Amino acid sequence: MKKILISAVTALLLFSCQNDQSESTDSEATAVSTRRACASQQVLDDQLRADPTLAIRMNEIEAFTNKSILTNRLVNGKIEIPVVVNVLYRTAAQNISDAQIQSQIDVLNKDFNALNSDYNSVPALFSGVKANVGITFVLDQIIRKSTTKTSWGTNDAMKKVAQGGLAPTSPATKLNLWACAIGGGILGYAQFPGGAAATDGVVIDSKYFGLSGAANAPFNLGRTGTHEVGHWMNLRHIWGDANCGSDLVSDTPTHNEENYGVPAYPHYSTCTGTPVEMTMNYMDYVDDNAMYMFSQGQKNRMAAIFVTGGPRAAFGI
Repeated sequence: MKKILISAVTALLLFSCQNDQSESTDSEATAVSTRRACASQQVLDDQLRADPTLAIRMNEIEAFTNKSILTNRLVNGKIEIPVVVNVLYRTAAQNISDAQIQSQIDVLNKDFNALNSDYNSVPALFSGVKANVGITFVLDQIIRKSTTKTSWGTNDAMKKVAQGGLAPTSPATKLNLWACAIGGGILGYAQFPGGAAATDGVVIDSKYFGLSGAANAPFNLGRTGTHEVGHWMNLRHIWGDANCGSDLVSDTPTHNEENYGVPAYPHYSTCTGTPVEMTMNYMDYVDDNAMYMFSQGQKNRMAAIFVTGGPRAAFGI
């Protein structure tokens, strides 16, 4: 297991630039993905270029998070998060049902409370660090809007009324989800803590929202939502978006890169020490049926954003 030292320099090293995501064609928007693609880090890079002060705010959040964990300021209080779901649809299939929306809430509640049926599949090697995060989600409101837009891309257009989208509802105290056609092979993306309130929340392609049916396999079990909400709660990809990078969590093994599909266990990293990778972690890129755990370190990192002084303290612990 790796140990990390969080500093402003370390945080800044995370923000490496990536290529911009262009808006997809109609055929790309309707195709079903076979490999997971999350645009959260790419969107963060774009936001950092547009707003240099964001890096300062995020460095402050990193320092606060590290201090909260080291000084045991975290408590086991109850966090219940109201969820607003914004549905933007052009086709009947994109206008997902209330039942499908509720299925995503149900998946979040299972995955964040260790109630998922595959939680006991965690290998013995990681059984000592697997975690019940203890955060619950309640569906607060569903807002629907018809659109002629084929795909929305990753520039937050779906969150802006002037661009045909729906603005977030009370983002300081409610988690906003957008269900829409993202395009470009992107399953979803989230805004990390510290970003602008006007764009805060999680975007999930409507094909992968909740229990979306066998036609959308292998991403039809709602784990795109779990992965992206993890980002919204300040978790990074488990490989740190760099070869043998850091996810800023001490009890996850160093991954050389993302994993896809359903990796055979044990899967060894090529990084120093060749540790067994935690491929079943929600913050990897594996298929929905191959991810089923958060670690205790990830739990502590998520909890830190909700304590007094944290970036999502309005939700409260």
